Amino acid sequence: MSKMRSETDSLGAVEVPADALYGAQTARAVDNFPISGMKASPFLIRALAMIKLAAAEANQELGLITPEQGSAIAQAAQEILDGKYHEHFVVDVFQAGAGVSLHMNTNEVIANRAGQILGEPLGSYKKLHPNDHVNYGQSTNDVFPTAMRLSALLALEDLYPILDSLASSFSAKADEFKDILKAGRTHMQDAVPVTLGQEFAAYAVAVKEASASIRRNAVTLHSLGLGGSAVGTGLNTHPEYRAKAVAKLARLAKLELHPSYDLRYAMQSCSPMADVSGALRGLALEMIRISNDLRLLSSGPNTGFNEIHLPSLQPGSSIMPGKVNPVLPELMAMVAFQVVGNDTATAMAVQAGQLELNVMMPAMAHNTLESITILTSTLRQLDRHCIRGITANRDRTSFYAASTIALATALNPYIGYRKAAELVKESVASGRSIVELAREKKLLSEEQIAEILDPKNMTEPHARIS
Repeated sequence: MSKMRSETDSLGAVEVPADALYGAQTARAVDNFPISGMKASPFLIRALAMIKLAAAEANQELGLITPEQGSAIAQAAQEILDGKYHEHFVVDVFQAGAGVSLHMNTNEVIANRAGQILGEPLGSYKKLHPNDHVNYGQSTNDVFPTAMRLSALLALEDLYPILDSLASSFSAKADEFKDILKAGRTHMQDAVPVTLGQEFAAYAVAVKEASASIRRNAVTLHSLGLGGSAVGTGLNTHPEYRAKAVAKLARLAKLELHPSYDLRYAMQSCSPMADVSGALRGLALEMIRISNDLRLLSSGPNTGFNEIHLPSLQPGSSIMPGKVNPVLPELMAMVAFQVVGNDTATAMAVQAGQLELNVMMPAMAHNTLESITILTSTLRQLDRHCIRGITANRDRTSFYAASTIALATALNPYIGYRKAAELVKESVASGRSIVELAREKKLLSEEQIAEILDPKNMTEPHARIS
C-alpha cells in the first residue's frame, strides 16, 4: 500500500499520497469524479501555470506577497511550463462545475513545489499556502475562463501552420494536375468537364477559408476577465493588479492579450468558445466533404472511379488479398465527426450559464481543446502521408472527359437545349459518344466540333472567348 500523508481542508482531514504535489482538495476531487479517466489537456495546464506565474509577479510587485513567496511561486509555475509535474494534475476532465477542482489542483501543485523550493515538506503550507498566496487576488471564476481562452489560443498556434501546409499541398497538386482533363459530376451524374487541377485548387481554397474563419473567430479569445475575482467586480484585488497581470500574461504567452472592457461580461458569457468551436466545426465539415471526394475519386481500382491513386499505407483486409483502403481520408472523416459532436457539447455548455457565472466551462474547455488537438494531428498526417503522395490516373480521367454526355451542354448555343437533350438520350441508349453523333448528324462542321466539343476548351471558356 502506498504511503500516505494527512492534510486538512475546510471539510476536515484527507489522506493524500505521500509523494503527491497536490493536496486535500485535489484528493477529494479524485475520489468524487472517477468519470472518464481523461486528464486536463497540456494546453490547459500550461495556461493555468502562466496565469499563476503572471499573478505572482504582479502581486509581488504590488507588495501583496513577499519576494520570497513570489519567487518560489514563479519558479514552480515555470517548471510546469517547462513540462514538469504534469502527472500531478490528476483531476478528471469531467468534474465539479466551473473548474474549481482543476484550479485547486493547480494551486496545490504550485504551492507544494514552491514549498519544497523554500525548504518545506509536502503538505506543510506554513510559508506558502495554495489559497492565500498562489491564489492571492484570484478566483476560479476569473482564472478558469481566462485559462480556457488562453489554452485555446495556445493550441490554435499549433493548428494554423498545419492548415497552411495542407492548403499549400492542395495548391501544389492543383498545379501538378492543371492539364489533366476529367468529367465533372453534379448530383453524382455526368457534368461538363473540369481539370483535376481545378478540383484540387478548390480544396486549397476551402482549407484557406476555414483557416481564416478560425482566425477571425479566435479574436474574441484575446479579451480576458482576469482580475474580476468572484463575480467580476474585482473584490480582494489591487486596483493595479488587473492590468499588470494581463500584461505579464501576454508577455509569457507571446500573444496580444488585453483585459475585457467589462469583467462581468467576460465571466458570464462564454460566447468566444462557441465562436471558435463553431469555426472548428466548419473546418471539420469541409474536411468530411473533401475526404469523401478523395475516397470516391480513388475508388476501385477496377469497379470505381479510379481517377487518382492515394499512397498505399497498409493492407486493407484480413481476408481479401491485395486490398488497400483509403485509410487517412477515412480517419479524417471520423475525427471530423468527433469535432462536430464536440461542437454540439460546447454549444450546449455555452448556453447553460446562469447569472454571474457559467459553471459548464470544464466541458467546453475539454471539447474545444480536444477538437483542436485531434484536428491538428489528423490534418498533419493527411497532408504528409496522403495529399502530397496523390497521383493521377490520366488514362481514366481522359476516358471520362471524352465520354461524359454533358459535352452536349456546349451545343446549347448552336442547336438549342431540346435538340441537345435528344442527342444525350441517344448517346445513353446507343453507347455512342456525343462527338460521334454530332459528326454523324452533321450538326457542326469539323472545325466547330474540334473547337466547341473540345473538353479542354470547356474548362476555361472565358479564357477562350477573351
